[in-house]
Parts: sequence; structure tokens; C-alpha cells
Amino acid sequence: MASTVSNKIKYAIANGGINFSSDSFKIILMASGFVFSPTTHHGYADVSASELATGFGYTRNTKTLSASPVITEDDINVRCSIAWDNVTWTASGGAIGPTPGAIIFDDTVTTPTADPIVAYIDFGGEQTQADGGVATISNISVRLT
Repeated sequence: MASTVSNKIKYAIANGGINFSSDSFKIILMASGFVFSPTTHHGYADVSASELATGFGYTRNTKTLSASPVITEDDINVRCSIAWDNVTWTASGGAIGPTPGAIIFDDTVTTPTADPIVAYIDFGGEQTQADGGVATISNISVRLT
């Protein structure tokens, strides 16, 4: 899985508007056919219409990531990584998906952009979790370079 950091989060970090240690972050699954734009998808409102519909074990805009992400400075590769615990959804009564990826956004920040998008996680193709199975996103990590 590859992740693409949004341009808006870089701006928010530079202005001191994001605190990865104390802000609340959510993750959402995107509907089939969604294509992420790091320059035009700034906040949750910009992508909410393309979020996967509620049903079969998935509920829109409700999955909060772990409260204490691991923040790592990497001087060898000249980057910083933010990592959260795995997240899961259990498919019930039908399949979850198909979904091409997930978006992480900061649910705490309200200005200058409400709920700024941190990154898009590209699954490398449409993924579907069959009824009764568990959809898991493992090793959730965003790299700031």
C-alpha cells in the first residue's frame, strides 16, 4: 500500500495547526472509482460524497485511529513517519466494498480548513471484503518528506 500526503496537511503542519500527538484522526474507505488529488482534496468535505456508503459493517465517518500514533524521525532517509494501529471492519449481511483506498483526516482541526486530509492510502486496486470476513488495514503509516 502506498500513501500520498495531501498538500493541505503540509501547509497545516508548517503553520502549527496539526498536532499528531493530541489531535483525533479518522480513517474512511472510499467508493469504487475514487481518485485522490493531493492538491484539490483539502478536507473531509471535499471527499465525503465519495466515501463508501454505510452498510454491511461499514459506517461512514466513524472509525477513529489510535490516540497515540508512533512518530519517528528518520535521519537516514530524511523523513518523518507517523504510524497508527491497525483498523478493522467486519462485513455483516453483505460485502464491504469494493474500495480503492482509504483517507486519513484530522478530526480536530476546524480552521483554516475543517477536517484536513492527511493522506490517501492506495490499495493498489479495488478491494472487497466478503460477508463474514474482516477487512483490515495494517501498518497504517504516513511519511512526511
